[in-house]
Amino acid sequence: MKRITYKDLVAEIAPRIKEYFPWDIEEKMDTDGDILFLDVRENQEYDTMHIEDSLHVPRGILETAVEWDHEETEPELVEARNRQIVVVCRSGSRSIFAAYTLMQMGYNSVSSLKTGLRGWNEYDLPLVDMEGKPVEPELGDKYFANKLLDYQRKPAN
Repeated sequence: MKRITYKDLVAEIAPRIKEYFPWDIEEKMDTDGDILFLDVRENQEYDTMHIEDSLHVPRGILETAVEWDHEETEPELVEARNRQIVVVCRSGSRSIFAAYTLMQMGYNSVSSLKTGLRGWNEYDLPLVDMEGKPVEPELGDKYFANKLLDYQRKPAN
């Protein structure tokens, strides 16, 4: 049996998900102010920088956050099944999985931010820190730069 990789899984699911580039979202924000940005990154990632007023639900608790009667329940998200939701992550892959999950769980208007917050920042769209203060795009460039370490790379053999 062939081993399936993370990239394989993303490639399999991506065609089922509507994706928008940052400039498309900027245009949508001008015409439709009722977009819910759902950030599915981990806590420290979100605290460092995020889209202002985005809802933070880490990917690991998404399934219980969208339903009542769980410690992770997020009422705004539970009640957003018919609202336009744009799922965001760092690069646009985790958001593919999260958007797919939301669709399976009955959400009707879900999309993923293609290129993630890395692309959002490169397009000079605003991000804020945990105190709500604007983050300079140059700081975002440094934060979103690839930090793959040597020991994380596939061995040559």
